[in-house]
Amino acid sequence: MSYASAAAKGGPQPPEEARAPAPPEIVKTESVSTASLVDVDAPSVQSVHSDFLNQEVKTTTQAERLEREAEEALARSKASASKKGKAKAKSIRDNAENPVYIGNAVIIAAVSAGLGYGAYRKHTEGRLSWEVAGIWAGAVGLFAGVDYFVSKWLIQNKYPKKD
Repeated sequence: MSYASAAAKGGPQPPEEARAPAPPEIVKTESVSTASLVDVDAPSVQSVHSDFLNQEVKTTTQAERLEREAEEALARSKASASKKGKAKAKSIRDNAENPVYIGNAVIIAAVSAGLGYGAYRKHTEGRLSWEVAGIWAGAVGLFAGVDYFVSKWLIQNKYPKKD
């Protein structure tokens, strides 16, 4: 009998309907056996280190994803560097006749050759020291700073770049 039909009668339930059915009993059909228990020494059971929750990479899937993302980022950076390199090469080709570019190339070559020869002579004479190298490095840095600002002024005012 359903709850709705019992409620529709309005009266109390008879004692046989008021009792809940008896729960099913578990029937033991076999004795307890250790054959079905898992052997903890078997290689199929795996354990984790105590610092598992503190590890950044917890699963092989996560490690593979991170590796794949790193490869994609490297590919993107290579493509970006390639584009920048091509743009820089095009800029140099377009401005190959600019006297500021030519002058800077000649100055760099002459200063490099002069410093190399001077350092070699000092070395063969036994007078090359860290103090001498430091003084010349400072002089080169000062010269490079002056050259930068002079070149920038010349490119902006006298010999503009071709874009």
